[in-house]
Amino acid sequence: MEGLKWDEKGLMPAVVQDANTREVLMVAYMNNEAFDLTIKTKKAHFYSRSRQKLWLKGESSGHTQEVKEVRIDCDNDTVLLLVDQKVAACHTGYFSCFYRAWDDEWKIVGTKVFDEKDVYGEKKTD
Repeated sequence: MEGLKWDEKGLMPAVVQDANTREVLMVAYMNNEAFDLTIKTKKAHFYSRSRQKLWLKGESSGHTQEVKEVRIDCDNDTVLLLVDQKVAACHTGYFSCFYRAWDDEWKIVGTKVFDEKDVYGEKKTD
C-alpha cells in the first residue's frame, strides 16, 4: 500500500477493535507481509517481535479475527483493524487484552471467557 510509514524495523502498530462494540481488543505490530496477508485474507496477521516471525491471530487457539475494515491514522503510521473477534483476543482468557483498570490499584473489569490452560496448556502463545 502506497504511503504507509513503517518504522526503522519495518513495523507499524496495529490497534484492534471489535467492529460492533468498538471495544479495544489488543495492540500488535504488522510488517508489510502481515499487512498484505490481512488485506488479502480478511484474517488478522501480525509480526511477533519476540518470536521474530509472522503469525495469524488465532493460529494456535482458533480465536481468529475476521477483518471487517482497515483504517490508517492521519500520519500513515498506525493501522486500525475493525474485527469480528472469535471467542477472545487475549491469551489470558479475557475477551480484551485491556481487562484491567486503575482504581488505586489494578482491578479486573473485563470478562474472562475461557481458561487459557485448556487452550494453550502451560504455554501461552497468541
